[in-house]
Amino acid sequence: MLFALGEPVAFVALVVAFLLGLLIRALAIRLTARTLRLADRRDPVSPRLREDVDPFGAVAASVGGMGWGKPISVDEVPRDQGRGRAAAVFAAGPLACILVSQLLFAAYVVLFPDNLLPVLNMSNVLRGFTLPFGEQVLLSLAVGLLAFGLLALIPMPPLDGFGILWSALRRPGAGAQQMRLWLEDKNLGVLILLICCFFPLNYPLLLVILDVLGVLFLRLWGGPQPL
Repeated sequence: MLFALGEPVAFVALVVAFLLGLLIRALAIRLTARTLRLADRRDPVSPRLREDVDPFGAVAASVGGMGWGKPISVDEVPRDQGRGRAAAVFAAGPLACILVSQLLFAAYVVLFPDNLLPVLNMSNVLRGFTLPFGEQVLLSLAVGLLAFGLLALIPMPPLDGFGILWSALRRPGAGAQQMRLWLEDKNLGVLILLICCFFPLNYPLLLVILDVLGVLFLRLWGGPQPL
């Protein structure tokens, strides 16, 4: 997000998108866990600062364009009632963010039919792109939430995608346990993600990843590129 400081409106909108991502993720995960009876119905579903904000995720959002919420350990989601249910809990947050982003994109293309989506990448928006006020706010919110959801689906701790992957394994073997030890318990996954946020300085690897993951969404909403 620091890339967007030159565009104050885009910067504020991206900060709001990150906070919305944290909120939507928390609500979706807790509601899904309660619905699937993997959590006590007396547990509150409202967002809680300590349980939803990850300091490393906030740093990543600041320097790399987008971050993540506080990780949920795979040990916290029981698998005894079905691996699919456990995977659904981890998937709920990212998918909810992506769904909301699509609603924002729909509003964006209706309100601003003559847009630059056919040629834009997500990194253009996450860096702060000069547009009229309303268009910049709506596009930044849509891209920010999409980036939050897509990043969370990457199967690496501390991201929710790792929980989906782990839940899909019938019986995690020694290799999977060793991978989890290094990536989760020894925080190697966080280190790798932070390195991707900082290097290279002019175009961090995290933005490259988000461009690759998000380009299809932007092109679909942008329609065919004019000749």
